[in-house]
Amino acid sequence: MSDLPRVGIIVLNYNGGTGLLACLQSLDDLDYRAKDILVVDNHSTDDSLVAAEKKFPHFTFIHNSKNEGFAKGMNSGMRLAVSKGAEWCWLFNCDALAYPQTLTTLISVAQENPQAGLLSPMIYEAGNNRVWFAKGEIDFWRMRTRHIQPTQQELIAKNYPSEFLTGCALLIKKKLIQTIGFLDETFFLYYEDADYSLRASLAGFACLVVAESRVAHSETSRFHPRKTYFLVYSGLLFFAKWADFYTRFYLAVYVTMRRVKNFWDRLRGGGAAAQEAYLAYRDYFENRKK
Repeated sequence: MSDLPRVGIIVLNYNGGTGLLACLQSLDDLDYRAKDILVVDNHSTDDSLVAAEKKFPHFTFIHNSKNEGFAKGMNSGMRLAVSKGAEWCWLFNCDALAYPQTLTTLISVAQENPQAGLLSPMIYEAGNNRVWFAKGEIDFWRMRTRHIQPTQQELIAKNYPSEFLTGCALLIKKKLIQTIGFLDETFFLYYEDADYSLRASLAGFACLVVAESRVAHSETSRFHPRKTYFLVYSGLLFFAKWADFYTRFYLAVYVTMRRVKNFWDRLRGGGAAAQEAYLAYRDYFENRKK
């Protein structure tokens, strides 16, 4: 046990409901024992935090005075985990469930691949066997990140590179944090994982998916009323940050076309999603002037 690297598992909670308890129980049941579980609460207004503190008094809890967003909330947990001696930080969504061997398998592959700075398990939809995340790519032409299928050869290899890894169950090496820093807190929600993956790759670290490690994910965020807003706003931030000189001209035209489409969508009664996209465009361009 003393030879195992210590892992700080950081769970970010914001009104996680009863799903938080199931998530934390799955982490408590991991067969990997060299771990510390830290719950960062972004000022929840339900009773999820109270219930978690009562059921898991041996965990560490961080209480934020407001909703700090994903990147800033996770960063506070990572800083504490590293200060407590963690060699790895495992960011874990409160709507996900781990299996007993999930982390053991991840760490085993990490030790076999010293160049790896970021690793992710295969992530399946909770309640069925459909893959939610197995590999990711960044599409600059359509300004989005996509979940794609790995090749058969990659699956046979058991671990393989991915252009970006989702933050749902992201294992981060301490050396990577020391090299490139923490998540970019400019991103309140979404795209911080793609940003961190690109930063890791540019620093010479590999981003790997571990096919034999599994996590189940409920993706409760798809029901969030402001999901479209943050996807659009953070996407604008991300592609503006990473576009090269020539791509910027293309993206300027593409964003203009998207805004025109959004105008017509709202005119035709496009509903809440069209309105949220409009607000994201408005706020992004207003903030750029500041």
